[in-house]
Amino acid sequence: MHFRKVTLAGVGLLGGSLGLAMKRRGLAETVQGFVRRQASIAECLSLGVVDRCTRNVAEAVGGADLVVLCSPVGQMPALFREMAPFLAPDCLVTDVGSVKSALVAEIEPAAQAAGVLFVGSHPMAGAEKSGPAHARADLFEGAVSVVTPTTGTPQAAVDRVSALWESVGSRVLRMNPMLHDDLVGRSSHLPHVVAAGLANYVLSPVHPKEQAELCAGGFRDTTRVASGSPQMWRDISFANRRNLSRVLGVFIEDLQEFRRALDEGDAAAVEEFFQQAKTRRDARYPEVS
Repeated sequence: MHFRKVTLAGVGLLGGSLGLAMKRRGLAETVQGFVRRQASIAECLSLGVVDRCTRNVAEAVGGADLVVLCSPVGQMPALFREMAPFLAPDCLVTDVGSVKSALVAEIEPAAQAAGVLFVGSHPMAGAEKSGPAHARADLFEGAVSVVTPTTGTPQAAVDRVSALWESVGSRVLRMNPMLHDDLVGRSSHLPHVVAAGLANYVLSPVHPKEQAELCAGGFRDTTRVASGSPQMWRDISFANRRNLSRVLGVFIEDLQEFRRALDEGDAAAVEEFFQQAKTRRDARYPEVS
């Protein structure tokens, strides 16, 4: 896996980490960054996450054989349309967005019209801290990266995008965009809403000032992801709102069942609630149980 010129359209945590990973492994002759703010150019170059950086879209993508959309998911369709006139024929385009169905449905036909190849992807390797200053060359090592082709995606393009993520240490799963959005609605988007809800409720100023002093390691670990970008999670929530709303409803029903058992003094049901959770989590993460 080797590219002549890779353009990272957006150089935050994921884009910067991909740049570092590709540079460390010698996967590209040039790693080019595209940013919106002038100050970001100096920051990205000083951190070494890219070889070159520009605000000029034609300069950024001209001659690139791989473009990775690393902007917030809500901005990706417009960003692709802005870049499309300057993309080289047969350029491969992918993304890092955490919602796929609507994104793929919008960008794939636009890419076909532009004569380039698009394959959706989602590396499950984010963190609560954003920006290139927090980028790490090993961010994708051991992580799952999902590649989301459609029935119209050329197999060769799917293989190349899969090889990209494997080359930076990821384990690749392939699935259709709708299944991806259903699954991450439960495993990624719901936990962020729950963490934010806990932080909002427990740390509300309506509680006594001593409340925060009693928030120890368990609360800190449970709410860690609530420190993520509010704008990014707003966009993600709306992009996957149908799935997220549905799983929130199921989750609320489960909490209501627990509340009923608690109110009725059903000790066996309360213990079963915690036992089932322990068994399932320990099976998924045996190394930390």
